Amino acid sequence: MKERDLKKFFKPKSIAIIGASEDNGKVGGVLFDKARKSKSLVIPINPGREKIDGIKCYNSVESYPKKIDLAVIATPAPTVSDILESCIKKNIKNAIIISAGFAEEKNGKLEKDLLKVVAKNKINILGPNCFGINNPALNLDLTFSNNGAKRGSTALIAQSGALWSYVADLNIKFSGYISLGNMADLSFNDWLRYFIKDRKTKKIVLYIERLENGREFIEICRKSKKEIVVIKAGKTEVGREATISHTASIATDYKIYSGAFRQAGVRQEKSLAKALGMASQKIPLKNKKSFIITNAGGAGALLVDRLVSKGHDVEAPLDILGTATSKDYDRELKRLERKNYTGNIIIILTPQTMSEPERTAQVIIDSKLKKNIVALFLGDKSIRQAKKILIKNKIPVITRI
Repeated sequence: MKERDLKKFFKPKSIAIIGASEDNGKVGGVLFDKARKSKSLVIPINPGREKIDGIKCYNSVESYPKKIDLAVIATPAPTVSDILESCIKKNIKNAIIISAGFAEEKNGKLEKDLLKVVAKNKINILGPNCFGINNPALNLDLTFSNNGAKRGSTALIAQSGALWSYVADLNIKFSGYISLGNMADLSFNDWLRYFIKDRKTKKIVLYIERLENGREFIEICRKSKKEIVVIKAGKTEVGREATISHTASIATDYKIYSGAFRQAGVRQEKSLAKALGMASQKIPLKNKKSFIITNAGGAGALLVDRLVSKGHDVEAPLDILGTATSKDYDRELKRLERKNYTGNIIIILTPQTMSEPERTAQVIIDSKLKKNIVALFLGDKSIRQAKKILIKNKIPVITRI
């Protein structure tokens, strides 16, 4: 396959934030605020506003008079195809679709419409249903994680955004991060080529739910002189169910993947922590029946694989999404209380912009089922205070997976 030119994703001179807002409770508000901290020119696009935070706002990308290198779309899914058509008319070559509500929510028609637009035109699409990108070298953070990473030499390409919220919160240095989402267009192979050529990158870590074009993947990895490490989610039947609801990833039998990884000459790890050079932690469970509530689909899928492989009875995780607040966790815990649930309850929280670690810790402490709960509050800087609260109240806390 012909190599794509992806430089403008990581080094854009101008960025249009479509769905920009002053409200940091909205994804468009978070992205607009973060983008302005980079060296790029940031153009807010929102037909309902004349200015955002004192900056002139445009009705559409077409109404902006100058060139735009990168469009970031954070609007409801039904609007995305029309917005992409506008980007194409504007001759924008690169777009990140943060918007969810496509194949991962069984809305195949919207994703097919998107694919038709992509197929007819020369435009690079990252997503949909993705978490964005991070280039620490230029302070370019187009994600809604709590923290950005420091510059380093490890690249992370993942089909999970919330896992980035976790690792960006640790003291690990990165050359770049890419969230692939549903992979309607750009895939692992495209970004592997990019980072293999990137001089700053010495090691590439992949979080994979599904691969497209495995033969090409093997060929790319074999030719690489850089270290490539893979973490595969969906090794077990329940884990596969979790990946389907997460990014519409219908995972093939793990034995096939494992064989492909061996042929590719990549190193396989069971945990993201180990792939990044950290020790993973043992999860203290009272019995072999568990229910998982998570704001991170990828973390939930990895945990399910880990527990099921050890003989645990686990349902597919309840993914309350990255926008979840303490109220969402409280609602689900109360539902389990009404059912008089007797198994382990594993609460996964990754520190995203909308997350409320301390308030969620208080929700756990106040729950009638708190003796059943293990808190997987993944990260470091953003969850320190919540961790102290949980430990003080004798709730087991795990910070790495």
